[in-house]
Amino acid sequence: MRLLLSVAILGVGTAQGIADEVPRTSAISEKPNIIVILADDLGIGDVKAYNPECKIPTPHFDALARAGTRFTDAHSPSAVCTPTRYGLLTGRYAWRSKLKNGVLGGLSPRLIEPNRYTLAQLLKDNGYHTACIGKWHLGMDWQIKPGRTVNELGIESREQVFNVEYDQPIKNGPNSVGFDYFFGISASLDMVPYTFIENDRVTVNPTDDRDFPLRLGNEKGRCRRGPAAPGFAVENVLPELTKKAVQYIRERSKREQPFFLYFPLTAPHTPIAPTPEWQNKSGFDNAPYLDFVMQIDAAIGELLAELQKHRLEENTLIIFTSDNGCSPQADFPTLQKLGHNPNYLYRGHKADIYEGGHRVPLIVCWPRKVKANAQCDSLVVLTDIMASCAEILGVKLAADVGEDSISFLTALGLSRGPLRDHAIVHSINGSFAIRDGHWKLCVCPGSGGWSAPRPGQEPSGSPEVQLFDLSKDIVEKNNLEALHTERVAQMMKLLQRQVDEGRSTPGPRQKNTTPVVIRTK
Repeated sequence: MRLLLSVAILGVGTAQGIADEVPRTSAISEKPNIIVILADDLGIGDVKAYNPECKIPTPHFDALARAGTRFTDAHSPSAVCTPTRYGLLTGRYAWRSKLKNGVLGGLSPRLIEPNRYTLAQLLKDNGYHTACIGKWHLGMDWQIKPGRTVNELGIESREQVFNVEYDQPIKNGPNSVGFDYFFGISASLDMVPYTFIENDRVTVNPTDDRDFPLRLGNEKGRCRRGPAAPGFAVENVLPELTKKAVQYIRERSKREQPFFLYFPLTAPHTPIAPTPEWQNKSGFDNAPYLDFVMQIDAAIGELLAELQKHRLEENTLIIFTSDNGCSPQADFPTLQKLGHNPNYLYRGHKADIYEGGHRVPLIVCWPRKVKANAQCDSLVVLTDIMASCAEILGVKLAADVGEDSISFLTALGLSRGPLRDHAIVHSINGSFAIRDGHWKLCVCPGSGGWSAPRPGQEPSGSPEVQLFDLSKDIVEKNNLEALHTERVAQMMKLLQRQVDEGRSTPGPRQKNTTPVVIRTK
């Protein structure tokens, strides 16, 4: 099955957004349809094309890899979801915004700044119909009851979950940042409200007060209790979103206008809830996470089949990736007994500054443009999608758009621009790491996240920074900071400069939305 895929995440800007068209540097003559598929907490080891020891079949992920190019050094800009989504849609690191650590809740107000140019707006301004179907998790402005509040930059408390007028229109959601159509949920599926949203309204008023198991078969852990639509079932969310995405492709196939579909999945994030049809499909007992991953793979297969049905696959660019590494909620001890590591050979997991927190699968498929069944070892960050799409369209981004976005078309052999040689990533507690070639500097003494050593639990006397040579130590065992003090100083200077200049790409200095502090305990 031949498909079209492109992997990059694009930039930020003013209301004007883009500059004049510029001559294309690559052999691209038409506007392709663009589909960005963003899995939620899917580990790089969950895809057989990346992990030969993967214990489950992933035929549709692998078909994409055979039809396109697989990046081996691709990274989410953060080890958790909200900041990665901000980076993907704006081409700007989220720590430049007011969100310095953690994630938003389902009731948090909009994070993307009012004058911030987005990937969706870029494509809409260049003739695309744009849709977001799935998990948003970038905030939207609910109508708050008089005298009540919700957390702005964090998950709402139990006392706040009924502080919203759910039957009233929602302002400043996906439709306000360039999407013509939105269908999905406001945040993660373990956060309130448990109801679908279509454009600016809930489809069913969440009048019940419910919670759900975090993982099928485990009643000990529960999702956050709160407003739920009558009859809402978490296991139906992935099938419903898939149905809507397939329907969108079908409808757009009747139009000559190119389309952009941003398909941020809710899975395999908690609640880990495969439908009855998929339960035990992996062949392993008590491993619902593996069943869930197989169901996601099948959902992607439905999209690919719909493209082929309408003969759209030859002119569709598909980018498949994940927002961060796999979460411990997948039940690592059980999976390890089965010989399956969702984060493959990398240290750490979701939330961490280590590679397991942010090294993600990234497959780009675009028939007749991107080389098939190929591997690319170039460094890429999901913020790069915006600059890549702009280059495909022959559009030059304005100076204040996509400050941290570098086109990866050169890595794909489609352009002659510069390759990325450095990148910044961020952990859940706000710790920084910077890549400079094969060197990686973590500006914290431990994981900066959930694996050991956790923040505040590092052994006494631990160095404040960690330096790894990934060309020799991909599992990040040997901290070389004491042996390469000059290298540490150089990388700290590079990090500080990119923070201070408000960008990591060439261009005029930009003002960070709020002050940024590099050193984090």
